[in-house]
Amino acid sequence: MKRIGLIVLAAFIGGAAAIGGYKLFERHDEGLSLVEQQKVLFANNPKISSAGGVDFVEAAAAVSPAVVHIKTSYGNTSSRTGGGSPFDMFEEFFGGGGRRMQSVPRAASGSGVILTPDGYIVTNNHVVEKASKIEVILSDRRKVAAKVIGTDPNTDLALIKVEADNLPVVKMGNSDNVQIGEWVLAVGFPLDLQTTVTAGIVSAKARSIGILARNQEPPTEEEYEEYQRTGKIPARTNTSIESYIQTDAAINPGNSGGALVNASGELIGINSAIASQTGRNEGYGFAIPVNLAKKILEDFRKYGEVKRGYIGVSFVALDADEAVKFDVKDITGLYVNEVVPNSGAAAAGLKKGDIIKKVDGVTIYDSPDLQERIGRLSPGDKVQLTYLRDGQLKNVTVTLKGENKDVSSSVAGNSASGTRVEKLGASFAPASAALKSKYGVKNGVVITNVEQGRIMDSFRDPKGLLITSVNGKQVNSAEDVKAALAASGNGTTTISGVTAQGTFSYTF
Repeated sequence: MKRIGLIVLAAFIGGAAAIGGYKLFERHDEGLSLVEQQKVLFANNPKISSAGGVDFVEAAAAVSPAVVHIKTSYGNTSSRTGGGSPFDMFEEFFGGGGRRMQSVPRAASGSGVILTPDGYIVTNNHVVEKASKIEVILSDRRKVAAKVIGTDPNTDLALIKVEADNLPVVKMGNSDNVQIGEWVLAVGFPLDLQTTVTAGIVSAKARSIGILARNQEPPTEEEYEEYQRTGKIPARTNTSIESYIQTDAAINPGNSGGALVNASGELIGINSAIASQTGRNEGYGFAIPVNLAKKILEDFRKYGEVKRGYIGVSFVALDADEAVKFDVKDITGLYVNEVVPNSGAAAAGLKKGDIIKKVDGVTIYDSPDLQERIGRLSPGDKVQLTYLRDGQLKNVTVTLKGENKDVSSSVAGNSASGTRVEKLGASFAPASAALKSKYGVKNGVVITNVEQGRIMDSFRDPKGLLITSVNGKQVNSAEDVKAALAASGNGTTTISGVTAQGTFSYTF
C-alpha cells in the first residue's frame, strides 16, 4: 500500500511539473528556439523506439490535427519552370514541359505542419512562392490568413505564421535515426481532399533527384565548353541541397508541405516531391529531412532568411567511371575539383585532387551526405573533414564562411542598397563599365534589392539582373527608370535587359 502511495505521489509531482513547465513556456516562449519549445511541449512523453509498432492509429490521431490545408491565390504574374524530368514537383505548382515563362495558376493548394502553439507552420517554398494571398484551414475548420516569415528555394522550405493560440503541434523527431525499411506515414491534403493518411516504408535516404537544380540558371555554352576543356566548375554553381528521404507511402499533388512521420508520430520529414511521369503517385515520394529543416526554420525566425555556411569547394562524387576519369583508385568519396579562393577550405589547406572521406567522423558516399550535414551549419561554425591525399588520410578543421551577397561590388560598382523605385518594389544602381562591356551594351542599371511579393520579385533571380530599357527608353540610373515608368501611355510597362543566355523583355 505504501508503495502504491509513493507511485501516485510521484505521478502527481510529475504531472504538476509538466503543467508548471508548460505555463512557464507559455509566458517565455518567445525567447526559445523551435527545438527548445518542442522539448518543453513534449517533455513528459515516454521514450518510444522510432520504429514504433505496427498499429498506426495512435500516430495518425496525434499528427492529423496539426497538419493543415494551405490555399494560395495569385495576381497576374509569371514564373519560370524547369522541365523534361520525370522528377516533377507536384503538378499544380510546376507543370511539365520545357524551360519557359509560364503563367502561375490563380489558385493552388498544399499542406503544412504546425510546429508551435502560437502558429508557426512549416511548408514547402513552392507551395507559397509568389502567392498574393495565403490562407490556412485548421483542423477545427477555421480559416486564417498567414504571412510568410521566410522562404528558401535551395531546400524548398518555407515558414509561415498565423495569428492563433493553443494550436495542436507535431513533435519533431530525429531524421538521422531513420532506417531504410522503417514504417512511415504521410499526412496531408492530396488532390484537395480532406486530411488523408497513407502508410509505406522508407525506401532510401540521402536521395538527390536534381529537381531543385533545374530551377537555377544553367551554365552558358562558353562555361560548359571551358569545363569540358579544363574541368573548371562554372562560377554559377548549383547551390541547392537535396538529401531526401524516399518513401513509397502514397503522396499526390496537395501533399506538398505535409508531414512524413514515423510510427511513433514524430515528424521526420516534409513531403516535397514525387517521381512521376503522370504528375500523380507512381510509388516514389521524397521528403526533406527534419534535421535539415530545423536549422533553416530557426534562421527564418531569427533573420527572415537562411544564413548558410560554405566549405568552399566544388566536388564530384566518385564511382568507378569517375575514378577512371580522374585517374584515382578510390571509388567512394568526393573528389575536390576546385577550391574557392579565400574560402574556409582554402584557409584549411585543402587542394584540388583531395578526396573527402568523412565529415565530423561520418563516412561520405555521395554529395547529399555532405551537403545536408553542411546545410545544418552556419557561417563561423567549424567542421572536421577527413580527406585522402597521396594515399594518406588526413584530418582538418574547416571554419565555414558565409555567402558573399554584395551584388554591387561584383556587378554594379555602387552601394548595395541602390536607389529604390516604389512602383517596382526594387532598388537600382548604375551598371559598371566592366559589366556593360561583358554583355556588349552601352547602358544599363542593375537590380540591387527586391521587396518580396512586389513586381520585380516575379523575375527569376532578379538581384544582379542587368536592365537596359524601360518602356523603350534607355536607362542608366534609378531616376531614368522612374522617368520611363511615368512615360507609359497605355498603362502597361515593358522592361528589357540582357543575361548570359541572351536578351529578354517582360511586359506587365
